[in-house]
Amino acid sequence: MRTQTNTCLRALALAGLLIGAGGVAMAQGSQSGQGSQSQPPAQQTDKSKTPEVTPLMLDVPAPVSAEEDVAYKAFQAVNQNDAAKKIEAGEAFLLKYPETRYKSPLYGALTFAYLQTGNTQKMQEYGEKEIGIAPNDVSTLAILGQTLPRGLHGSTSTPEAQQVLAKSEQYSKQALEITPTLPKPENMTDEAFTSAKNQTLAMAHSGLGLVYVRRGKNAEAIPELEQAVKIDPNPDPVNYYLLGMANKITSHFDDAIAAFNKCTTMTGPLQGTCKAQAEDAKKQSATQLSAPK
Repeated sequence: MRTQTNTCLRALALAGLLIGAGGVAMAQGSQSGQGSQSQPPAQQTDKSKTPEVTPLMLDVPAPVSAEEDVAYKAFQAVNQNDAAKKIEAGEAFLLKYPETRYKSPLYGALTFAYLQTGNTQKMQEYGEKEIGIAPNDVSTLAILGQTLPRGLHGSTSTPEAQQVLAKSEQYSKQALEITPTLPKPENMTDEAFTSAKNQTLAMAHSGLGLVYVRRGKNAEAIPELEQAVKIDPNPDPVNYYLLGMANKITSHFDDAIAAFNKCTTMTGPLQGTCKAQAEDAKKQSATQLSAPK
């Protein structure tokens, strides 16, 4: 679970919390710190990267009280990389101010923090709370869309697994639909904004691609995973592994080899697996016809 957490976080490097709902405001400074031929085995789809977050937040209304404002600023000041402390501070704040106007940024930050600790149950709980009040929070949509199917183990034919896949598909598609429409905050550079959107889109394409892989729809998964590795400024080795598997299963051996080779160049637990898969794809390509793409 730890490796899954780390790479999913890496995919948030610049995405942070992209929220579009009538206007987006950059929260750097005052708001910074928010924020697989068979199905690939679950452990092979675990992530291994950790992001640096540049969050985008909605303008937050004036606090109910000066005391609440001070408490919220103290929560913001907690280093986002200290997930345990961030969670402690966030939970304490919500306990003290259950009707706070800061629910959205708090829910978003706690979604991120619980993902860092590998607690996907709490991540999902807070992520769905956040989407409930900020349905255009594309970063949270992308986090859930990518992470939920990675947490599936064993058969995906059970009603519970199908429900997870359905949610992931919904969240990923929503993120893909909304992200391109987001306006750029005035105090954010074009480069940073483009990178943030690409990080979010890459996560959403990855989540949707894995949903298709889990459902055995590998031909449909390929273009999604191709997009994920193409636009991500920091490509995820898991996506190269999944892309390799999807191409190998559909007899696109050259493409499979290329994807596995990319994966082997990235330090992490998938290097050995990807190397072995690349060798197997080479053997299959020597004895089987490649399918047209």
